[in-house]
Amino acid sequence: METLDPDLLRTFLAFVDSGSLAEAAANVGRSPSAVTAQMQRLEEVVGEPLLAPRGRGRGLTPAGEDLVGHARRILAVHREAWLALKGARAAGRVAIGTTQDFADSGLPDLLRAFASSHPRVRIELRVGRSAELAQALQAGSLDLAIVMRQAAVPDEVGVLREPMIWLCSNKGLASRQEEVPLALLDPYCGFREAALAALDAAGRPYRIAAGSASLAGLRTAVNAGVALTLRTPRFAHSGIVEAPRELGLPPAPTAEFAIRLRAGADASAGDLATLLGGSLALSGPLG
Repeated sequence: METLDPDLLRTFLAFVDSGSLAEAAANVGRSPSAVTAQMQRLEEVVGEPLLAPRGRGRGLTPAGEDLVGHARRILAVHREAWLALKGARAAGRVAIGTTQDFADSGLPDLLRAFASSHPRVRIELRVGRSAELAQALQAGSLDLAIVMRQAAVPDEVGVLREPMIWLCSNKGLASRQEEVPLALLDPYCGFREAALAALDAAGRPYRIAAGSASLAGLRTAVNAGVALTLRTPRFAHSGIVEAPRELGLPPAPTAEFAIRLRAGADASAGDLATLLGGSLALSGPLG
């Protein structure tokens, strides 16, 4: 009996979570032709087609849908075994910085897994905005950081790609108006720039109805129905939902986050970076 290669399963789940082979290729760092070859190999091992044409793209067959749960469980056990062997004798500390998006969604479960397998390693967590976290990493006060990516940098060890979507209160806007009311973080913020660029390109009038220096303030403004905002689906909880289509908001680009590891960081920080790069995109609710 042939075994299910974890690398093939990771690529398969990258397709499941992104919805396209092109996005899956970008997420796993392979060419589209290599990803197609991997899917064909996985189908050979399983003995049934996993993907089928659907519109202009591909969708899952019944066998593909059945494989999703098995693939997630196999990779979870694989991750636990790898972490246990790596972390049994590790000690020291790991200082990690992250944006609030991941602190709320995805990261807690992975930190729990890391703490279980590296019981002697102290975790120091810092939540902040990408610019300040990048500065802290550069200064050496952080070993590892998850920050919004503007361009490739030498210390990045992984890239996470997630769609940007328009979000509002589940009760809708407090008042309807011709101008799109926006709730945005203070400059500099990649989501702010993306929101303004998308609306400018579509010729949609807008006004900044609420500004904040923190995501907590942004969430309050959106929950109150004062304005819309642009984030990833990770922000869609606690009363915040994707904005309805009838608002006619323009499409937005994909957000990129870099997992950055400080040069000279201890092996435990490298273990955590590897865990995050292989699992974080699959851990958080992306819809």
